[in-house]
Formats: sequence, C-alpha cells, structure tokens
Amino acid sequence: MVVVSSEVRSTMLGFTAAQLQQMGAGFTAQEISQQPAIWQQLAAEFSDQELALRNWLQPLLQQPDLRIIFTGAGTSAYIGQTVVPHLINKLPLAGQRVEAVSTTDLVSHPDLYLCAEVPTLLVSFGRSGNSPESVAALQVVDARVAHSFHLMISCNAQGQLATFAKGKSNCALWLLPDACHDRSFAMTSSFTGMLLATLLLFAPDASAMQQAIALSEQVLRQQEQIRQLAQTSCRRMVFLGAGCLKGIAQEAALKYLELTSGQIGSYFESPLGFRHGPKSLVDGHTQIVVLKSTDRYSQQYDLDLVQELRSDGRALAITVLDVAEWSAPEVGAPEMPDVWTAFPYIVYCQTLAFYKALQLGISPDNPCPGGEVNRVVQGVTIYPLPESLSNSVSHSVTNAMSHAQATTTNSALAAARGNR
Repeated sequence: MVVVSSEVRSTMLGFTAAQLQQMGAGFTAQEISQQPAIWQQLAAEFSDQELALRNWLQPLLQQPDLRIIFTGAGTSAYIGQTVVPHLINKLPLAGQRVEAVSTTDLVSHPDLYLCAEVPTLLVSFGRSGNSPESVAALQVVDARVAHSFHLMISCNAQGQLATFAKGKSNCALWLLPDACHDRSFAMTSSFTGMLLATLLLFAPDASAMQQAIALSEQVLRQQEQIRQLAQTSCRRMVFLGAGCLKGIAQEAALKYLELTSGQIGSYFESPLGFRHGPKSLVDGHTQIVVLKSTDRYSQQYDLDLVQELRSDGRALAITVLDVAEWSAPEVGAPEMPDVWTAFPYIVYCQTLAFYKALQLGISPDNPCPGGEVNRVVQGVTIYPLPESLSNSVSHSVTNAMSHAQATTTNSALAAARGNR
C-alpha cells in the first residue's frame, strides 16, 4: 500500500484537498503526486514475485528465434514504444527481436504484423485490462501464431486481461499495486507503473531507478515553475523527443490533448523529424517542449534544433527538459539512460497538462463529461477472423515448456501475489 504523508495529501500540486475536490482534480493530482512512492512500492513487491516470473520467462528467452511484441492501446501502447529502443540490444540471443505493435494494429491488420511459424511472446499492458482490443489481441495472436505466449502486466485484478490468464499454461500475469489503477480519466500512475515493471523484468538498473525517483520528486517540487508555464496562453503544444524519448513525447502530447479536452492541439515528433514538415506549424501561439537526451552524441541533434528554433524567433516559448540541469551526477557515475529519464520527463509533462486543464477551467478528473471519449474505450466491434486466417495454424505451446512446468510457475505467481 502506498503511504503518502498527510502533508502531501493536504497540498497536492499546490492545492488543498478541498480546492482539488471543487475543481474536479483530486484523483489526477493524487495520481501524479504519488508516483515516486508507488515506484518504490512496486520495486519492493517485485522481489516477492521475481523468481516465479523469471522461471516462467527464462525458457522463452532460450528460444533462439523468439519474437517479443509489446502491446497495448493508446497510452499503454506507448510503454512499448518507450522501452523497445532500449531493449533491442539487450536480448540474450542474436536471432531474437523485440518490437512494439499496438493492439489496435494487431486486431485490425493481424496478417501484417504476425508470423505463424515464429515463437512469439506478447507482453500486454492494460490499466483496466478491459479495452475491447486487449483480449482480442490475445485471441488473434493465439489463432495466428503456432507457438504463442502471453505476459500480462495490468493494474486491475478483475479485468479481462487478468481473467484471460487464469488456467492457461502459456500465460503469466503480473498485477501491479492497486494504487496504479488510476481512477481519473487520464493514465498517469498506471503508465509509469507498467513502464517500471517492464524495466524491472527485462532491463533492471537499480542505480538508474533511484536516480529517476529522486529526479521525479524534484520535478514535483518545481510545481510553481510548471504552473507558470501552463498559464501562458497558447493554441498549440509540441513535444519533441528521440529514441526512447519519442514514446514519451507521444504520451506527453496525448496527456496534454486529453486533459485540455482537445481545446489545444498537441503534437509530437523527433527533433530531426520536426524539420521535415511539422515545423511549419510553429507560430506565435505555439509552445515547444524538448526532451533532451542524456546521450552526448544524440543530444547534439536536440540542441541544434533548439538553437534553430530560438533563432527563428517564431515560437511562443521553448522549454528544454534536461535532467543534467536538475541534479549534478556523482563523479564517475554512468550517464542515466534515456529510458530512465522518461520518468521525470513524463511527470513534468503530466503536471504541465494538469495545470493547463485548470487554467482552461476543465476538470482533469473528467475532461470529457459528455462521454465523447471514455476512460475505458467503448463502441468497438471485434469481428471474427477470416476462416483462412483463424485456421492457418495449429496452436501448440509444448515446444517451449511442459504444461506441468507452466502450471507450477503460474501457481507460484499466484502465491507470490497472495503474499504481497
């Protein structure tokens, strides 16, 4: 259980609980503010489940042609887009590959993204686990791929993702702390919680994690500076990031669009890609946020564009997020990888969007009260696969692990969850 001090509860993001309730902002403020504490809890609880999860995962990682697909819809999809560039060179065997493909693409165009004869691990993310495409993607992969496996990382024990995993030898489920199951409209704690869970399992780095937590706490103490930036009247917002940070730029743009109820157009690109057409949108009503890489080679491209934008003199405001300016690294310490700077950067962008919503008189907890957009997507029809597609493979999982081994591992996972 996340422990948030009474001081934090009474003045979240600079407002009292009563003020937040009046503005319809209490859930969002809490879920942004609690993130560093949730990450500490998540890392502590992982130690109780790690052995069972790794015992399930290890036989799969020994398959030389394994394909890992990270998937989700909307914000959940951006988790994969953030981690994949970091994981590409970290898989144990040269013939393995890792990709990010959204459930919305897998469900609508399965033939373009799936290969019947390649063993595939689908890592599915879901805050509620109830998005229509979430379970449909699992079913499509099972129907299309002969040797398919599923790792579900979700925040809702009652969701369809969690239910799907029960009793299936080719499935494992990692349920995150209940506090990750955001009650507000926009995903905040759930996004960073599932992002951290992925890194803990596939690319742990205890030092970088602690740096990310400390920097994010520092960001939350910069609330007045962020609030002042949100007070600037703008019509367009642009987030720029490359590599792992392109997924964060995309999530930041979506968060801004969601919390402002679409009143302000938000965009994302890479710094190099921005010159190739998108830069034409910059005018005196455009704010730009650049997510600076920590890689000394890559950041040259970030800084070149910043200098160019400032020389153009067209943008309303240009903000460069740079963890090096927020905290001096210890002498001799390795540079913090971009995938870990994702945490303080997205906390900054979430907070900026929160303040902008309030500046526009919009409830961050429920920015679309008319129901045009819903917390869990509605109105999606899932169509049956064409017969030629659904019958194209004979599903089997016996080549990777025995049914008994998988059942034992799933029982261990369930026991670990029960002992949290």
